[in-house]
This record gives sequence, structure tokens and C-alpha cells, in this order.
Amino acid sequence: MRTFRLSDMTNGWFVGDFAPTAHRTQAAEVAVKAYPAGACEARHVHRRATEVTLVLEGRVRMDGVEYGAGDVLVLDPGEATDFEALTAATTVVVKTPSVKGDKHPC
Repeated sequence: MRTFRLSDMTNGWFVGDFAPTAHRTQAAEVAVKAYPAGACEARHVHRRATEVTLVLEGRVRMDGVEYGAGDVLVLDPGEATDFEALTAATTVVVKTPSVKGDKHPC
């Protein structure tokens, strides 16, 4: 068994076709992301990947809509969104496939 620490990964990403990673694969990317209240990500789109986000804790706003713990959001390729943590929040994000450079500003 190999073991890793999430704190050794980049921005919570621990599975995907990048380094460092706990499991290298082109099939998917997986992250656990912790945000302080007020953290934002600019509006962007993935042209090839589908992104699935689980709000594990806290309240967030994506594309002008508020979501909370237990909400699961699926963004298909080409769907744009932004992100704001309304409270301290933790998300689990899965993207399929793992495509380097597939985050594009809008």
C-alpha cells in the first residue's frame, strides 16, 4: 500500500494526469478543495471535461445560484460557471477525463 498526504498535493488535486498525484490516470481528476469564506474562482469553461462538484460542507454560489452541503452539480463540456464560497466550504470535484490545460476563462 502506498500512502500520501492531501497537503502534499496541489490545490487538493490528488488523482489525474499531473504531478504530484496519488494515482496518475488520464481517465479522471479528483480533488478535495477547502475554501475560506469569500474565496472566488473566475468564470471559466472546460471544453473537453465534464466536471462534477459535491458541496461537502458550507454554502457556495455557482453561476448565480446558492448551493449547500449535499448538493451535486454536473457541468457538461462547454458549460461556463464561476465559484464563490459564501461560507467556509469544502468540495469534492471529479473531472472526466483528465485533460491538461482544459480550464479556459470566459
